[in-house]
Amino acid sequence: MPFRTPPLFQPGRRAICSALAAISLLAGALPAQAQEWPTRPVRIVVAYPVGGAVDIVTRALADKLSAQWGQPVLVDNKAGAGGLIGSDGVAKSPADGYTLLMGTVSSHAIAPAVYRKMPYDVAADFSAISLVALTPYIITVTPEVPARTLRELIAHARANPDKLNFGSSGTGTTPHLAGELFNTQAGVRIHHVPYKGSAPMVADLLGGQVQVAFDNTVIPQIKAGKLRGLAVTGPARLAAVADIPTAAEAGLPGYEAVGWMGLYAPPGLPAALRSKLAADTARAAASADFVAKMEALGFQARTSSPADFDAYLKSEQAKWARVVKDAGVPQE
Repeated sequence: MPFRTPPLFQPGRRAICSALAAISLLAGALPAQAQEWPTRPVRIVVAYPVGGAVDIVTRALADKLSAQWGQPVLVDNKAGAGGLIGSDGVAKSPADGYTLLMGTVSSHAIAPAVYRKMPYDVAADFSAISLVALTPYIITVTPEVPARTLRELIAHARANPDKLNFGSSGTGTTPHLAGELFNTQAGVRIHHVPYKGSAPMVADLLGGQVQVAFDNTVIPQIKAGKLRGLAVTGPARLAAVADIPTAAEAGLPGYEAVGWMGLYAPPGLPAALRSKLAADTARAAASADFVAKMEALGFQARTSSPADFDAYLKSEQAKWARVVKDAGVPQE
């Protein structure tokens, strides 16, 4: 069964205008107590290292929120255990709005499927605020692969089972699972080769040790002609490489695999404060300069209500749990 990003997250000026209209109505209905918050600096925890995609997106959002709130919004990197350490710290923080988390598909949708014992319960230990950004991948091949389109790659892989390898930044990561989902939906067998991070994987991709990748850091190499981008794994084309079609456009309808980032608070957040945080986050993520910055980085800005973000998370958990099971990814 194919999985698709819900219509709420589709790009377009109409969606952004509708979101901003809803934000205006919501902001006017907030109690005075929520409107007065914050009175001191706010901290957003990033459960990954400085300089990575999550860190970059969070700092861009923090700048926008700081301007709205008139208070510093600090980014606190708490890396370790694939995002579990930083996420767990936020889950156990006071529900006063002053400690937030930039959660990801890895920490909230995939981790429950690959870890036997989680330090937190994704459903019970967080208050969803808003989706912030999608990070689609590009299905990329080396020049030696005789495929210039996605259909040609599928045909070549079917004719040469187990002859192609795809690299990823590690077992159980979203790029790995994006490849496994591709194998299932395209009916091919491309062997997975895990690396300790994206950089060594890209180095081996350029060297021809692996021939295929599902990655979002290869845009410079694609533009330089060193690699060939065949399709984008998200619901829309990427502005940075607008000539590369989506997988659906390129011949694999129903295939979608994206990383995502969204803002969370600890459990028990007061409803009025949750509404304010959602409205302010959506306003920041829908702003023209934030959208432009995300596009330049190969990301796609998104917004959502807390309820829709919760529903999206549930669909993502079910999707990736199935992929993990079908691919035989060992639990840790």
